[in-house]
Amino acid sequence: MPADQQRTDLLPADALQGKQLGLSVSESPDLDRLGLLDTHFRMTLGELARTVIIAGGSLFYGGHLQPGGITNFLIEELQRYGRRDRPLKVCLAWTVHRAMTQDQIAEQKDILGLFGEIHFLSPVGDRLDGPVNEATIDDPPAEERSRALTGLRTFMTANTDARIVIGGKRAGFQGSMPGIFEEVLFSLERKQPLYLAGGFGGAALDVIRKMRPEYAEWFPPAHDMPVPDDRFLTALERIEEIVSAVQWDGFENGLSEDENRLLSASYRPSEIAALVGKGMGRLLV
Repeated sequence: MPADQQRTDLLPADALQGKQLGLSVSESPDLDRLGLLDTHFRMTLGELARTVIIAGGSLFYGGHLQPGGITNFLIEELQRYGRRDRPLKVCLAWTVHRAMTQDQIAEQKDILGLFGEIHFLSPVGDRLDGPVNEATIDDPPAEERSRALTGLRTFMTANTDARIVIGGKRAGFQGSMPGIFEEVLFSLERKQPLYLAGGFGGAALDVIRKMRPEYAEWFPPAHDMPVPDDRFLTALERIEEIVSAVQWDGFENGLSEDENRLLSASYRPSEIAALVGKGMGRLLV
């Protein structure tokens, strides 16, 4: 079978039944430099959702419920594919859902309908029975926000079988380190398979460069980039330490070396989704 055809194959129905995939994604600061648009980024998320949902899997995403965000985009994609068993699990950190009113939460539940459900988390990442019926907290201290985000990522890692990583901020993050770095760290500690899609640059590509520098040679570092935050550099060092300690870098994911190298550079939505689906189909079924 030609390679191009292999890359566009879909997983059979129910191949990922019962499997839960964590989605680590945020906008990349490198899109302009790569000549890409947010549309390309979202098309890739749509293709990934399609691949996982059609094959019977579930997606865990930790974000917010603001209009125009990634959560709403994923809901729209689910509505196209007809799964009505709530395959999207929206995980809300304590500081995120505590900033919402009861009416706002009820509205978002209605929007999710049969396509997804909200997991409300405690300050340390334990799942609550539901939202707290108390006055909202609009501006929590930075330490509380950071702890809540770490709790969110701990919960998602404990409840998923593998992680898909795309894009990611290098600055302006609210936790103790860039969110994608922390999520990758937790996955490495649990020896979870990682699907690192580096074609959109960002923190995902930084992780690839740290663990498999030869996979990132296609993207030379820019000379005009700002000096990284100390927390950014410390987190990359921590990733290197964890890989050495557990003897696991996440690339044991059902893909060959050539396929992982391709995933590390591709920006084509169908190609990325097909590679992720292929790896999960080989490894998780």
